[in-house]
Amino acid sequence: MNPVLQEIKATLINLVGQGVALAPAILIALVVLGITWYAANVVRRLTMAAGRRVVKNRSLRMLMVQTAYVAAWSVGIIVACVLAFPGLGLGDIIGLLGLSSVAIGFAFQDIFKNFLAGILLLLQEPFRLGDQIVVEGYEGTVEEIAIRSTQIRTYQGERVVIPNAVVFTNVVQVKTAFSHRRTDLEIGVDYNTPLPEAVDTMLKAVSQVPGVLSKPEPEVDIVGFGESSIDMMVRYWTEPERPSVRRTQTQVAIALKAACDRANINIPYPIRSLYYYDQEKFADNSPSSGNGDRI
Repeated sequence: MNPVLQEIKATLINLVGQGVALAPAILIALVVLGITWYAANVVRRLTMAAGRRVVKNRSLRMLMVQTAYVAAWSVGIIVACVLAFPGLGLGDIIGLLGLSSVAIGFAFQDIFKNFLAGILLLLQEPFRLGDQIVVEGYEGTVEEIAIRSTQIRTYQGERVVIPNAVVFTNVVQVKTAFSHRRTDLEIGVDYNTPLPEAVDTMLKAVSQVPGVLSKPEPEVDIVGFGESSIDMMVRYWTEPERPSVRRTQTQVAIALKAACDRANINIPYPIRSLYYYDQEKFADNSPSSGNGDRI
């Protein structure tokens, strides 16, 4: 027989023998993977039940569940690899995972940066689901705090997906962080208006508007003397949600205008005063006249 064919035959027999020898280990590894699948689902359900009792943040609960699920699968896969390939030691697997993690870290550093920022946001909770925030010029309601990004729904009905690293490293204005929120509404009155009467009239008007909170109390401040009016600032508190703020501001403006009309308080238009003079009489180059002698 040709030596080449003999070599091929011997190699095939060797491979078949190794496959037969590894068959029990591979079957055991498959059984381990099946057990891992069942165990990972059990771990996920147990983690979800425990998270509902301990953690109030829904996004943080989902992070705990996903982490436990992935950890269970990782342990099962490592055990299956050790059983299927006896020559492959646990130290070799750990070393391979270490080298792989370094390579993956360089390739997906932005993804991991957003992932870590998402974990910190979930742990620190600077805002929660349903809060109305402003970040990087985008304002809306927080719909989801995921591992990679934060999703907000703008008041125009648009969804904005912002990477967690951007949210974590920039200024975030939380509009609904507290139970009440102040609105400042500017108004001007005529210079002939008695100021104590104007302040009292506006305070009574704004206090009677539905949606304006009594605690803290509304305030009316005189903030400056404008070109055509005395400038006043009406400050009042409402619930923090934007619909409440917007609707109440409209009602406050209507109430202030009606109260000023009843009290004969004038809200003036911009006024300009024009002075006319004789250019020939006041010209700089006009000759001077006089009866006195020049000294």
